[in-house]
Amino acid sequence: MSLTDALALGSEVWDPLLALSAAAAPFSGWAWHRAWADSATAADVGASEAFVLNGADGAPQAILPVALRRTRWRRLAVSALTWAVGDAGCPDHLDFLAAPGAEVETFAAALEALPWQVAIFGNVADPAPNIAAICDALVARGHAVRESPLWVCPRLALPNSWETYLGSLSATRRQTVRRKERALFRDHAATLTDYADRVDEGWGHLMRLHEQRWQGEGAFRDPRIESLQLAFAHEMAQRRRLWLTTLDLNGQPAAAWYGFSSHDTVYFYQSGRAPQWESASVGAVLMGMMIRRAIEQGYKWFDFLRGEDAYKRAWTSTQRMTREVVV
Repeated sequence: MSLTDALALGSEVWDPLLALSAAAAPFSGWAWHRAWADSATAADVGASEAFVLNGADGAPQAILPVALRRTRWRRLAVSALTWAVGDAGCPDHLDFLAAPGAEVETFAAALEALPWQVAIFGNVADPAPNIAAICDALVARGHAVRESPLWVCPRLALPNSWETYLGSLSATRRQTVRRKERALFRDHAATLTDYADRVDEGWGHLMRLHEQRWQGEGAFRDPRIESLQLAFAHEMAQRRRLWLTTLDLNGQPAAAWYGFSSHDTVYFYQSGRAPQWESASVGAVLMGMMIRRAIEQGYKWFDFLRGEDAYKRAWTSTQRMTREVVV
């Protein structure tokens, strides 16, 4: 069926499958695909379809959204089979949704019937059991599969307390984290403001502070990406999974933080800060406070998503890789 028809099944069909697909990040779910379809070109949406596997009771057991696109691969122009959402908005840890025990390998024959020369699935989670099952089935049908590492995603295993986490840092790093937060709250009227119930207002602060931080070179310079992310943020807010917060100094937002939660993980997506507060490390203080919040709420992982930026590595030395799978 078309991706449009698959989305019309509604989040009430997709979301339970996302809950059962522990390896997949929220980018694999209905909310991200809905936001992508609403911000993509008509041609991109029209090139997308979804294979749906129904169980004996007629209820969907798996949903595989894909698209056929012309792309360059090894310097050649080819017809490629890809994830429907592609790489727009930098979705990491992708796998398609499936209930445990669903016979997803049956999708292999349906994929073979499409007119592609190469299948390229990027940003694949590690592990991604559902796409792995299809690849195994395609190998059994005579195809070759190649996997290669793609993006490093720094990830922090969260302990049971903030003090335990601080104790895992070097003495210098631990003292710096404590000193910066203490000084900020001592010298200014500092508060956190959450915008899960006022998404547009909080988004405006994020955009302004992100623009100030990156001076037009940030992650939202393409209006379609901002539209995608804002629509996704609204969907996450409806699920009570949006983390959109500002650190306010003397009544004004000085730093903003945007992320979301799923399963046992909090994902950090983007942030921003006012240049005049750079010396006070407002971005680092806010990051630390969000990590502490994740610990206090019982999450097990804090995922910084793709990119080995120094400010991410300051918080963790561990990581999770995404992969590119080519058939």
